Amino acid sequence: MTKLLLLSFLSFTFVLNAQEQTLNLSSDIWPPFTNIEGEKAIALDIVETALNRIDITTNYVIQDSIEIMAGINDGLFDGSAALWLSDERKKDLIFSEPYLQNQLILVGRKGSNVGVTSVLELGKTRIGIVEGYAYGKAAAPNVEFIRGKSDQKNLERLLTKKVDYIVVDALLIQYMLKYQVNDVSEFLEIGTQPIRTKTLHFAISKNIENVEQIMTQFNEEIKKMIEDGTYHDILELNWIRVDVDGDGKYELVLDGEQAGTAPPSSSYDVFYDAEGGTDNRYYINGQVYESWEDVPDDIKVPMPEMEPTYRNTGGFIFNF
Repeated sequence: MTKLLLLSFLSFTFVLNAQEQTLNLSSDIWPPFTNIEGEKAIALDIVETALNRIDITTNYVIQDSIEIMAGINDGLFDGSAALWLSDERKKDLIFSEPYLQNQLILVGRKGSNVGVTSVLELGKTRIGIVEGYAYGKAAAPNVEFIRGKSDQKNLERLLTKKVDYIVVDALLIQYMLKYQVNDVSEFLEIGTQPIRTKTLHFAISKNIENVEQIMTQFNEEIKKMIEDGTYHDILELNWIRVDVDGDGKYELVLDGEQAGTAPPSSSYDVFYDAEGGTDNRYYINGQVYESWEDVPDDIKVPMPEMEPTYRNTGGFIFNF
């Protein structure tokens, strides 16, 4: 009896300690992926949700990108919820599998040529970008990059012909297509392939206790979240396109069992792959359907309306 009580106490202590583990993370501002409290921050929400599901709490500090790695290296922070992977960073950090991807899409006024995959293919042109974003260096002598304070300001410059193009993340484009499709159809031409992509990772210091176990569990939770609809809820989208079952083929994954009366006209690629194929397979309620015709008729019912949570916070509703 005494041994049984001791084992119970030790088990309870282990669970309690696991629940009390907290990670102090740092990120910069990259809407809609990372942002200050109260603004849309999809990457932070995904990472926090996944960690909470394995009984780990998080504290976030938002600061300039140049200070993030310095803070981690000095021990002020345990890691970051949203980092791009590099060989230099891998020396000190354990990286998760990618859970999202930054995909920059070229957007122009109606009738513009957006069928390029690199700004090098453009002639002399002006491209609006958001100041403070880590776009990386681009050697394009014919291109003038004009920085604006936000995607909204850049859109206004585009519509008033102060710039020829803007670059917008594919996720924001999905929001425009979902909530403002009439405006998009009237005023804009949108590229179908990104001109730049970078995968996003959760990363923590190799010095963290149980770091390998944490990362393994995190990766497992991310896969579950994609399948069970948690990703859809955070992204606020009905359809996402991803290899949900790990067979190397993409599926259009639905949140819920109401697929709509017609195939989806657009979906968000969680990870863009130019060689991933365009044939649509549908993943609905744990079942894969090879085509829209294979989807049962009792699922082809009108989809529920999904109102954007951040409508009044400047998150992703644009003024045309």
